[in-house]
Amino acid sequence: MSRARFSDLGARVATAAVGLPLLLAGLLLGPPILAVAIVAAAVLLGASELFTLLAAGGIAPSRAAGFLLVSAVFVDVARPGLFPASAWPVVAVVAMGSMLIRSRDIALAVPAGAGTLLGAAYLGGLGGSIAALRVLDPVELGAWRMLLLLAIVMGADTAAFFVGSAVGRRKLAPALSPGKTVEGLLGGLAGGVLGALAVRWAGLRSLPLAHVVGLGLGVTALGTAGDLAESLLKRWAGVKDSGKLFPGHGGMLDRLDSLLFAGPVLYYYFVQAR
Repeated sequence: MSRARFSDLGARVATAAVGLPLLLAGLLLGPPILAVAIVAAAVLLGASELFTLLAAGGIAPSRAAGFLLVSAVFVDVARPGLFPASAWPVVAVVAMGSMLIRSRDIALAVPAGAGTLLGAAYLGGLGGSIAALRVLDPVELGAWRMLLLLAIVMGADTAAFFVGSAVGRRKLAPALSPGKTVEGLLGGLAGGVLGALAVRWAGLRSLPLAHVVGLGLGVTALGTAGDLAESLLKRWAGVKDSGKLFPGHGGMLDRLDSLLFAGPVLYYYFVQAR
C-alpha cells in the first residue's frame, strides 16, 4: 500500500471512529423519527453539494425550488400516504417553472430545470428509500433493516479497499475512478455478503439464507454503481470531492453515493415482503 493511500486510510479511520458510533446510536437506538431526521439532514446536505457540483459544471439549478422538491419527494417515498396525493405532479410543475425563472437566458433555462429535477430524483427519491427502511412495517425491525444496509455497504467498501490495494490489477472504470479494480469489486462482493450474513445472524434470522446472500450481492453491486455515478458527476464538474465535511472522506455526497443506489434494493425487497 502506498504512503498516500495509507495516510488516506488513517484519516478515514479517525473520522469513522468519531462519527460512526454517534451515527449508529442515532439511527439504530433512537426512535424511528430520529433516524428519518438524520437521513433527511444528510440528504439536504448532499443536495446542497450536488447543486454546487452542477454550478461548477455550468448548470445553475434553482436551489430554493431544488430543496423544496428534494424534501417533497423524500417524504413521498419515506412515508407514502402522508400527503393526500402523489407529490410528483407538483414536482414536475415546480421543476418546469424553475426554467421560467431563468427564461431571460434561454441557453441556461432548460439545464437549470433539469438540474433541479435531478436533485429531486437523486437525493429525494433515493434518500427517501433509505429513511423508509426505518419506518416500514414491522417498525420493530426498522433498526435491523438500516443496520443491514450499513453493514453490507461498509463491509463491501472495506473489503474492496484492502483487496484492491493488495492484489488489484485490472481497472474497473479507469475513466471514472482509476483506483477501483475488478479484484477490489470481487472482494467487495464477498465483504458485502459477509456483512449481510452477520446482520442476519444477529437479528434477522427470519430472512432466508439465499435471500440474504442475494441482497448482499445486489446491494454491493448497486452501491458500486452509485459510487461510480457520483464519480462521473465529479469528473464532469472538475472536482475531486463533493465537499470537505469529513476529513479523509470528502463531502456528504461522497458518503451517501453508495447508500443512495443501494437503498432501493432493500426498500423494494422489504416492501414486497410485508
